[in-house]
Amino acid sequence: MENKKAKPYPPSADAASIQRLKPLAFQSHVVMDFERADKLRDRLRTLRPLNETELKRLREEFMIENTYNSNAIEGNTLTLKETALILQQGVTINGKHIRDHLEAIGHKDAFYYMIELADVGTTLTERIIKELHSLVLIHDAKNKGTYRTLEVAILGASHSPSPHYLIRERMEDLLRDYEKMKQNMHITKAAAEFHLRFEGIHPFIDGNGRTGRLILNLELIKAGFLPINIKFTDREKYYDCFDSCYAIGETSDALTQLILTYEEEEILKYIARLGEGADLP
Repeated sequence: MENKKAKPYPPSADAASIQRLKPLAFQSHVVMDFERADKLRDRLRTLRPLNETELKRLREEFMIENTYNSNAIEGNTLTLKETALILQQGVTINGKHIRDHLEAIGHKDAFYYMIELADVGTTLTERIIKELHSLVLIHDAKNKGTYRTLEVAILGASHSPSPHYLIRERMEDLLRDYEKMKQNMHITKAAAEFHLRFEGIHPFIDGNGRTGRLILNLELIKAGFLPINIKFTDREKYYDCFDSCYAIGETSDALTQLILTYEEEEILKYIARLGEGADLP
């Protein structure tokens, strides 16, 4: 979803078709178990609360892995270990570009800001999206937190993002539609629909993918779920979700299923760490 590196997605689609993306009937080969997801979330709510030290440790571990993966998807060359060294110890990695360092620091700041927003149930608005983007794009003072003012192309893809002069209108439409989505469908599907349309609009000159994934986690946490970590090693599955949306039939089913799979993984891992895995749904 960012245009600084060549990517194989999304394939043929135009901005108008992306803007028309609407919930469709589930494909028969995709099994989305919203009931299980809700039961796992309910189980999560019954667990003992973490103390401040435990919560800080778990959040830091997740933040580092999430920062590594989200940045790596967009072409950042830092390894997981190097990302941890930068964020935990403030070291500079020899031979790595300063931009790679700043992207790690910026994502860390944006992640913790996202957590603050989620903790108080902040409504998603254009201002919030721009504030998250401003932290993500810490290395670009001119473009951070600002909608792009020129046309861009996603290298390696035939999809054309929205014209710059329609970005504000389409973002307003997306946010308005999203409020309706949340009322009419499971939050994982609503968040998937939002993510696909946001990336299709491609409102910023850079940082769209990282910002979009932070927004996804913001909405999941607000709904009582855990944040998910879309892994660099699973990037082809992630890219395929855009294929399913833009090329195969404008459906968000594939991304919804990916979110559900990651969510179950995170909840089960969390429960296991607390040693309270009995009576799982």
